[in-house]
Amino acid sequence: MKKNVGVVGLMFPNPVMVVGTYDLKGNPNVITLAWGGIASSDPASISIAVRPSRYSHEALVHNKAFTVNLPTVQYVAETDFFGITSGRKVNKLAATGLTPVRADHVNAPYIQEFPYALECEVTHTLDLGAHTLFIGEVKGTHVDESLLDASGKVSWEGVPFLTFDAMAGEYRAPGEKLANAYQVGKTFINR
Repeated sequence: MKKNVGVVGLMFPNPVMVVGTYDLKGNPNVITLAWGGIASSDPASISIAVRPSRYSHEALVHNKAFTVNLPTVQYVAETDFFGITSGRKVNKLAATGLTPVRADHVNAPYIQEFPYALECEVTHTLDLGAHTLFIGEVKGTHVDESLLDASGKVSWEGVPFLTFDAMAGEYRAPGEKLANAYQVGKTFINR
């Protein structure tokens, strides 16, 4: 039996995204976000939700560009720091020793040490109240060679990307593989 507990706008797991921008002075800045994800497959687009009070918000509006960097569990402290510290006061990348790299296709930095980064151009914004939703069309993807299989396709197998449990306020590592998507459900076809 289920119980109605009111309005709870949370799901699990949430991907942990470190979003890179250049501030209005041209300095690299990053923010940790868990509100976002895939918005479209054609054109490939990512959504991120950012509070207007955040330092990165003005950079997103001004530059109309961002990167989405996926951290692994070894960078949990740096990732948390990026979310609890303002770029108005601290150069977050310098403080953590991580390396900003200028993206090839958009005016935003990605993080060299994180194994997966998407370059996004802002195509739409929507004021949702507490957050602004930014939709970014993917213009390029940087993948660490360790994530490529023999055929050159991205393989997530064994990569401990961070996820976020908003209910518990915890970072988590992904679990084990359970089944092949688009296959396991076929057991119900023609049953």
